[in-house]
Amino acid sequence: MASSNFIDHVKLCTRSGAGGAGSVHFRREKHVPKGGPDGGDGGRGGHILLEGNQQLWTLLHLRFQKHVVAGNGAPGGGSGKSGAQGNDIILQVPLGTLAKSVETGALIAEVTESGKPQIIASGGRGGQGNVHFKTSTNQSPRYAQPGEPGIEDWIVLELKLLADVGLVGFPNAGKSTLLSTLSAAKPEIADYPFTTLVPNLGVVAYRDHRSFVMADIPGIIEGASEGKGLGLRFLRHIERNSVLLFTIPADSPDIMNEFRVLLQELERYNPELLDKRRLLAITKCDLLDEELRSAITEELSLNIPYVFISSVINQGLDQLKDKIWKSLH
Repeated sequence: MASSNFIDHVKLCTRSGAGGAGSVHFRREKHVPKGGPDGGDGGRGGHILLEGNQQLWTLLHLRFQKHVVAGNGAPGGGSGKSGAQGNDIILQVPLGTLAKSVETGALIAEVTESGKPQIIASGGRGGQGNVHFKTSTNQSPRYAQPGEPGIEDWIVLELKLLADVGLVGFPNAGKSTLLSTLSAAKPEIADYPFTTLVPNLGVVAYRDHRSFVMADIPGIIEGASEGKGLGLRFLRHIERNSVLLFTIPADSPDIMNEFRVLLQELERYNPELLDKRRLLAITKCDLLDEELRSAITEELSLNIPYVFISSVINQGLDQLKDKIWKSLH
């Protein structure tokens, strides 16, 4: 999918439907000259809901839909007839979508399952008809409740990709090449930094027809947690990954330093990210001979699993998938 089509942040003005007014009505039948009140209730206003859809992975379809308005409830009628409910509006969104209030920043809804709509703006309740206000001292009430108004608010929809494994690394570390080799995803690959401008998802096949989902996140640079580069915009996608796979190229001048910088940026953005399971893949190891590989191994002072891989010559990829599957389960 073209990078311009990946939209993970949209702002919408939502307005739920107003409730219908209750009816002021009296029975007027032949031979019943003084019938009592029989005004019906107004209908409920329409809700605005979010529903997860596994077929979607971007908010592109909502990008130009700035206003979302649900239907109003109909007023009540005579003979105790209730008004019709206003039409609900159900917005289909990818799994992992958050709805937040623009004014307060409060979380309204979080969509993590498909087929379970969640209300983000409730429709107004319909007013009660005059039949509800009849008492022993007021046999003919000539008033009824108005319907409640709908709720109007600006909300932000934010997408955090749901993936089992998130690729974390500096630009041009071989993340996109790895994803394209392990899955059917076709991210743009070139020999220059920031080739990947948006996250990419791929399904990686494993043994016995099992699989897991891997996300290629745009490269992080030092200072990304403060808004530098592309990292700040896409760091939130890492929050939903079960395992973080750090990718550092074998030709890096200081592998340990790069790893520490990546950890620092994640910690500054969200300290909880350090609680996730981690793996290290040293990419482009086809550039190494046995002597250089031994030297790198001696320099690594890590307490996390690591593996040397090469996406170009398919070296170490099965071992990497084994380690990923073990971490996931």
